[in-house]
Amino acid sequence: MNMVKMTLSDLDQELTAEELRELEDAEKKAPVFDEDSPLMSKEQLMQFKRINHQNRTKPTISLRISPDTLRKAKEYGKGYTGLLSRLLDEAINDEELVRKCV
Repeated sequence: MNMVKMTLSDLDQELTAEELRELEDAEKKAPVFDEDSPLMSKEQLMQFKRINHQNRTKPTISLRISPDTLRKAKEYGKGYTGLLSRLLDEAINDEELVRKCV
């Protein structure tokens, strides 16, 4: 089973009042952890591998970053370059952030 992230605007049809109420109620509930879905530590979560089926090959580039930024990224362990790539992907789509950095 694949997990899909959607917003209400992604739906083709309007939700009923009952469906909206159910979503609002679900949003207020705290997560329930059990043997099938345990609470995980940061270290355990870092072991998951992100899979991007749409774009499996990314061009390699060189860029300069501050030593402090590199140190912070490396604190996340193996895969920190992928983390930096995903951060850039998110940041480049934030027009306000781009303007701030230009």
